Amino acid sequence: MAAAKKPVDRRAQIVEAASKSFAMFGYKATTMELVSKIAAVGKGTIYTFFATKEELFSEIIGQLSKELREVAERTIDHDRPFFDNLSEALHELLLFREKHELIVKLSQEVRDIGTPMAKDGIARLEQGILAFIQQEVSYGIDKGELRGANPQLTAFVMLRLYLALSLEWSKQHKPLSRKEAAGYFGELLRDGLAVR
Repeated sequence: MAAAKKPVDRRAQIVEAASKSFAMFGYKATTMELVSKIAAVGKGTIYTFFATKEELFSEIIGQLSKELREVAERTIDHDRPFFDNLSEALHELLLFREKHELIVKLSQEVRDIGTPMAKDGIARLEQGILAFIQQEVSYGIDKGELRGANPQLTAFVMLRLYLALSLEWSKQHKPLSRKEAAGYFGELLRDGLAVR
């Protein structure tokens, strides 16, 4: 008796092919025809699941956002101090972002061409990261590790500071090690700059 063939999930096949295409060619150069070739399906099959390239791209960005959140959540251990948790999560998110081909390609496309949909995709990913940090800030406030502050604004400042220490600083200075970046991040946010 032959083993029953598992039915092919065409939708997942299309999403995977589109992810590959967007990662290789960017948003602007990816066409539904190209996706259909990579997925080995007819263009009509794609349109039964996704009415437009924008809709397909949105699905992929949504999945990528979930993936980013899972990466961050895996690093959190609420028994550790707040700043240790957050710097670890931000480091893992940064590594993921640097290695994920689609994010790298979209960032390059935004920098080189400024494609609006690529900009929107990157912005959605950043919003997901900010929402995660905001959630952790609220948790830290509730737990008494942080003083009451606007969690949304605090999340924004934290992300920008971490990116500045991890990426921007190294453009003009000797790069900080992971430990140094985490140390400065914690010192500046936990202790501030005022002499006590």
